[in-house]
Amino acid sequence: MADATKRLLELLGTDRPDPAPIADHLDGLGTAEAVAAARALSGRRLQKRLWTASAANPRITTADLVPPDYAPMRPVVFHGKNSLPLFTEFEKICCRPPNGADSGELWGYNEGPTRSWIGPGYYITHDSPEAELGGTVFDYTRIPERGCQGWPEPRPNEQGVSRLVYSGMLDYMRRVAGNVFIGSATKKGREIDSYFVLVRESI
Repeated sequence: MADATKRLLELLGTDRPDPAPIADHLDGLGTAEAVAAARALSGRRLQKRLWTASAANPRITTADLVPPDYAPMRPVVFHGKNSLPLFTEFEKICCRPPNGADSGELWGYNEGPTRSWIGPGYYITHDSPEAELGGTVFDYTRIPERGCQGWPEPRPNEQGVSRLVYSGMLDYMRRVAGNVFIGSATKKGREIDSYFVLVRESI
C-alpha cells in the first residue's frame, strides 16, 4: 500500500499532472490500496490538482457512479477523503431508488464521525448535463423520501447545525479512474475551494 500511495503522490507532484497515468495506476489497485492512496491526499492543494487534471477525462453520468442494473435499495459505499483540516475521512452511501434505473437518480447520505451532531447530510444524485463543472451532482437541496433499511432518518439540510454545512450545497463530480471520483463543492452556484475524493467499493 505504501508503494501505491507513493506513486500517486509522485504523479500529482509533476508540473502538470497527466490524468491518464493517474487512472492507469489507480485502476491497477485493489479497493483497499486505492482507498489508502486516496486518503493520503491530505489538504486542498493535492486534491485541487487532481480535480483540475480530471477535467480532461470524459464527463460522467449518474450511471457511472452506480450502474443502472444495480438492484434498487441496495447500498453502495464510497470511501471518501475531503480537503478540510479536520474530520477528513467519511463515506458516501448511495442506493438506486425503488424505481431503479427509470429515475436516473441515486439516494444517499454521509457517514462519518460528525454525523451525530451535524446530521446525515442526505442528498439526491442526478445528472447535470448543462453544468460546466461536472456531469453529475450530489444535490443537497433535495433529499429522498426515505433511506435503505438501517439508514438514519432523512431530515432537511436547512435545519439545525446541518444548515451550516449542507444547506444549498451542490457537489459536482469528475472521474479519476474506474472506481475513483473527485468532487468540488459549491454553494449558491460558486465553487468554495473544497474538494473530496471517493473510491467506490467493488460491485
